[in-house]
Amino acid sequence: MSATVETFEFQAEARQLLDLMVHSIYSNKDIFLRELISNASDALDRRRFQSLTEPHLMPEGTELYIEIEPDPEARTLTVRDTGIGMTRQDVIDLIGTIAKSGTREFMSVLKQAKEAESPELIGQFGVGFYSSFMVADKVTLVTRHAGETAGVRWESTGEGTYTLEEVDVPEAGTAVTLHLKSVDSEDGLHDYTEEWKIREIVKKYSDFVAYPIKMEIARTHVPRDEEGKPVEGAKEETVIETETLNSMKAIWLRDKDEVTEEEYNEFYKHVSHDWTPPLETIRAKIEGTLEYQMLLFIPSRAPFDLYMRDGRRGIQLYVKRVFIMDDCKELLPEYLRFVKGVVDSEDLSLNISREILQQNRQIQRIRKGVVNKLLDSFKKLRESDNDKYLAFWNEFGQVLKEGLYQDNENRESLLDLVLFASTNDSAELTTLRAYKDRMKEDQECIYFMTGESRAAIESSPHLEAFRDKGYEVLILTDNVDELWTQSMFEFDGKRFQSVGKGTVELGSEEERKKAEEELKTKQEEHKSLLECLKQKLDEHVKEVRLSKRLTSSAACLVGDQFDMSPQLEQLMRAANQDVPKTKRILELNPNHPILKKLKTIYTADPTDTRLSDYAQLLYGQAALAEGNQPPNPGQFAKLVADLMVQVK
Repeated sequence: MSATVETFEFQAEARQLLDLMVHSIYSNKDIFLRELISNASDALDRRRFQSLTEPHLMPEGTELYIEIEPDPEARTLTVRDTGIGMTRQDVIDLIGTIAKSGTREFMSVLKQAKEAESPELIGQFGVGFYSSFMVADKVTLVTRHAGETAGVRWESTGEGTYTLEEVDVPEAGTAVTLHLKSVDSEDGLHDYTEEWKIREIVKKYSDFVAYPIKMEIARTHVPRDEEGKPVEGAKEETVIETETLNSMKAIWLRDKDEVTEEEYNEFYKHVSHDWTPPLETIRAKIEGTLEYQMLLFIPSRAPFDLYMRDGRRGIQLYVKRVFIMDDCKELLPEYLRFVKGVVDSEDLSLNISREILQQNRQIQRIRKGVVNKLLDSFKKLRESDNDKYLAFWNEFGQVLKEGLYQDNENRESLLDLVLFASTNDSAELTTLRAYKDRMKEDQECIYFMTGESRAAIESSPHLEAFRDKGYEVLILTDNVDELWTQSMFEFDGKRFQSVGKGTVELGSEEERKKAEEELKTKQEEHKSLLECLKQKLDEHVKEVRLSKRLTSSAACLVGDQFDMSPQLEQLMRAANQDVPKTKRILELNPNHPILKKLKTIYTADPTDTRLSDYAQLLYGQAALAEGNQPPNPGQFAKLVADLMVQVK
């Protein structure tokens, strides 16, 4: 077939990435072969899965395998597979363009790695094919999609352009040929045409791949007779034998005692594309009316796309050892999206589709089992290894807290796992169980406060009475805290209560009753003044009242029990949600000198203009105390300046 050779330019980010790969600082160049084998395995998975509904994609007699072909004389190494292959547009989209989110971050980290040791990030950012340019001056890819009649040849030296041409390809699949650079041990470049080196890499990284990785091996020997003795006078013969380099046995089917930690780590890298060993490995076999096995991993660090909408989600689903899909989101709730691994079921149908997964009762039962196993494993980790659990919490705590409002069924288990900062200890996090054990005998609620930072919360006037009376308050500074705390629920019989909402009832029943009577008396005494201030601030507040929570500050703003917090309002507006402004309650300290001053002014002349100015100052001061701006910063600044001039 004669076809025109077309030349294309790489997308800008792809050119930068190629340049980094060509001049790669990675000392471990061997990972290029792991990446190519992993890509080949994915292509074989897709062909096998798609052929379940499109049998013509895999005619009878089709053999699924990966082949490695070294050529020492030509200095080339070819990785060939009989997978699904690619169309011309696939090649352009998948190789000529890098559109995946996170690529810029990857390149930034790779550049910085020259100054500090960097983890292997290539696969994590979905750019594995480009690692070929660490060891090759030129890369040639020939492919044919299983549903096409013509093939495509792609070639590039990694210098900013690539060529495409249509070619004859006898069978579906892909062959990647690397024109290898010269051997340079100082630069980490080995002779990748040597049998021992290829065997070493395959055994180390790809022994668990489910398809045979074949290679033709030349064996030289002298012919022997029936007794096994060398034939006298016979010359040495060279025989070419095809050997399978990997064991192919699914790691989750092997006895636990047979699998080493290193093998688990390598399998984790294969399924997660994260080259840091996992924090925890979880394995279980469920038997009964529904049989399935799981091999799950908790990463040591959060992936770069953990909070991205198009980030990788889900775990691999197999049915009777047959790969079904790579990202089965239906097996994990959103708040466990960081978990990686495999579930292999004996009872699901091989032709199960993504469309029916959500309605499949067996999938729902497996999902429940997976979630229960994970939450139980988290609990055991917290109880057995506090340092490791803290490392887990620092990476994934915010995500796990999403389950507090997403998963009512497991909320109690999740509450037992959550760690909180609190006013009890500035250096240590606490569990709710430990908080409850420290509660005062007469304490009815678990107190908390949300805010932008610990410093902002600790300086808030809302905490004054709690601090003075020795009540511990949980300090919640994650954005997700604004969401789950909106659902008022309990932990072990104690309800959650925001110190910034509702009224405050502290102390024994007798102390509370006494405080209530005293406040009621003062409220009645200042009733007219409070109504006057409410009128002056009617645009901003729905009530002005005396406070039980203030002991030193003049004023603070609080909400009703079920009001939206100011922080949540800001978050929703940042997400382009139309949120009506919630009027708050202005609380005044009944023992502060400013209240006495206002009372004197009001008694002398209820129409005194200073009352309006002081009302605005009090409201602005309360807004500033919780980290917000006064409604009119310019007017507030002028009032402060005028007040300073009046001070003698």
